[in-house]
Amino acid sequence: MSMAVSFRKTLASEASILSTGVYDCVSAICAERAGFSSISISGAAVSASVLGYPDVGLLTLTESVNQARHIARSVDIPVLVDADTGYGNALNVMRTVREFEDAGLAGISIEDQAFPKRCGHYDGITLIPANEMAVKVSAACEARRDDNFVIMARTDARRVEGLDAAIERACLYAEHGADMIFVESLADEAEMRKVVEQVPRPLKINMLEGGTTPRPPFAQLFAIGFRLVNYSGLLQRAAMRAMEVALDVLKRDGVTAGLYPDRIVNLAERNEILRLDAFYALEERLYGPLLNTDRSWRDEMQDSAKRAPRKPRKSLI
Repeated sequence: MSMAVSFRKTLASEASILSTGVYDCVSAICAERAGFSSISISGAAVSASVLGYPDVGLLTLTESVNQARHIARSVDIPVLVDADTGYGNALNVMRTVREFEDAGLAGISIEDQAFPKRCGHYDGITLIPANEMAVKVSAACEARRDDNFVIMARTDARRVEGLDAAIERACLYAEHGADMIFVESLADEAEMRKVVEQVPRPLKINMLEGGTTPRPPFAQLFAIGFRLVNYSGLLQRAAMRAMEVALDVLKRDGVTAGLYPDRIVNLAERNEILRLDAFYALEERLYGPLLNTDRSWRDEMQDSAKRAPRKPRKSLI
């Protein structure tokens, strides 16, 4: 079963979907190990990780697809991707869909900002006309080879044109074939409920610390009627703080001992997360017993695995 089929089945079941934003293979693997059934690639986080730039439209299609392909290969759960504006007009959007579909993604999100786009919580957002975005949504749906590949349409109109205009745009994008809708930057619970009542598609909402949207517990958001609740930048921002703490401890104490075991994994734990034991087993199946007969690495990894059990992967390479 493809990941697109898997995610489409979840969507059709009307189950609630809790997701987190990822930006590289390690964050994706950690989310899968934590039990998330699907994940979303954050365009802002990839821009920060790959380029060192904020989310101001500098990430290209090629860079995004390359990162997404690696992430999709590294896990056995559906991966959605933030495809910004689709990287151009309707023709560009059609290529964008094909590229991400070929890379093993389960679906993409495209938004109605003018190029260059920027984070939906930044100032200075401008929009393309609603009818132009509707054409891009239709083109995206036409371009996919697999009808299970999910096309999500995002509107950033709330902060530019107001809530009613955002809802009008969302409904138009639904009419043109969008499978899911994301209305960015809702201001309060009343706006959330109005969107759920008036937009006839499964809805996504992003939770972003420091953004303009309030952050009630995800169970409350599901109860309001959102189908997909995504914590888009959580893992990268957590990693940033953890790196700052680790570096401060090193400079202050002169050693890293104070970080173990609560705030940093050791080498054996990292190897276990990255499935080194399975690669050892694969090498031995191909070449015979390893020349190095020291089993200590495997013992340590097995101890780590007992603390955080994981499912075997369908494929390692």
